[in-house]
Amino acid sequence: MHVPDGFIDAPVSIAAGVAAAGAVAVSLRGARRELDERTAPLAGLVAAFIFAVQMLNFPVAAGTSGHLLGGALAAILVGPYTGVLCVSVVLLMQGLLFADGGLTALGVNIVTMGVVTVVVAYAVFRGLVKLLPGTRRSVTVAAFAGALLSVPAAAAFFTLLFALGGTTDVPLAKVFGAMVGVHVLIGIGEALITAATVGAVIAVRPDLVHGARGLSAPLKLRVGGELVDAPAAPAAVPAAARSTKPVWITGLVAALALAGIVSFYASSSPDGLEKVAADNGIDQKVTEHAAADSPLADYGVKDVSDARLSGGLAGVIGVGATVVVGTGVFWTVRRRRTADLTAASAAVPAA
Repeated sequence: MHVPDGFIDAPVSIAAGVAAAGAVAVSLRGARRELDERTAPLAGLVAAFIFAVQMLNFPVAAGTSGHLLGGALAAILVGPYTGVLCVSVVLLMQGLLFADGGLTALGVNIVTMGVVTVVVAYAVFRGLVKLLPGTRRSVTVAAFAGALLSVPAAAAFFTLLFALGGTTDVPLAKVFGAMVGVHVLIGIGEALITAATVGAVIAVRPDLVHGARGLSAPLKLRVGGELVDAPAAPAAVPAAARSTKPVWITGLVAALALAGIVSFYASSSPDGLEKVAADNGIDQKVTEHAAADSPLADYGVKDVSDARLSGGLAGVIGVGATVVVGTGVFWTVRRRRTADLTAASAAVPAA
């Protein structure tokens, strides 16, 4: 759902840019409360993983594909404020390096794909977690529902922006129906990817899943055909003391494999927004991307003739750049929080 330059006029694009800047500023402050020495590097990994999975377009209808937006996944794994930052980093890397999503439309994309998806997904997720039993399965179910609803919500919000500043004269009811209709289908894919990823992480390290904090359901064992509470493990290692390196390495390898190898087999059909735009004439005034001459434009390496190698190298470079930039941002936010806490402690007079 990357909006290119030319879909939305300048005034609305500028307003969206201001709103996006405000959302990022608020998220930078909020992320200080969510990040610690374990989750800061993992947030960078989440951004890189979202970048990789967004390269895997999956078919949803005849001649139409979809891809992960990632807001729900990021919010549940590392928190809603950090989630907005994760998606923003991904969109920035895609716009600057790969000419994907307009630069003048960056604010539109951050608000639509980052803020709206995170807010809707996390609100649904938290509501369901409170209603459902406090188990790991409930977290996965809630993640599925939140992700499912976040995608058509983003499509509806794009329609609102188009109503305010669309550059072509297309009936809004037609745009709304087409956008929400196809993105409901894309939302199913989003929900499956999000639930599978959250379920995989929570199965091995529930302490690293922001949305799973506070779960009290004990581990169950089947004895004599019945489920019973497992005895507490003696001298268990505290969660805070457990290394995150295995999770980080596994996640990075998975992201590199998805972007560098599996992406070659992704659907080549236009995604939901591209298809709706082409079918309804929304793209009549689209302009050339400012980074169209980038050596990585369109997710290929310039002057590398082999399509498989070119796309794979571009994916690997994208994952590497995103994890470096993302980790740098989140470590900086984490260090700022540490500095604030130190200053606050120094300001407290001794008893």
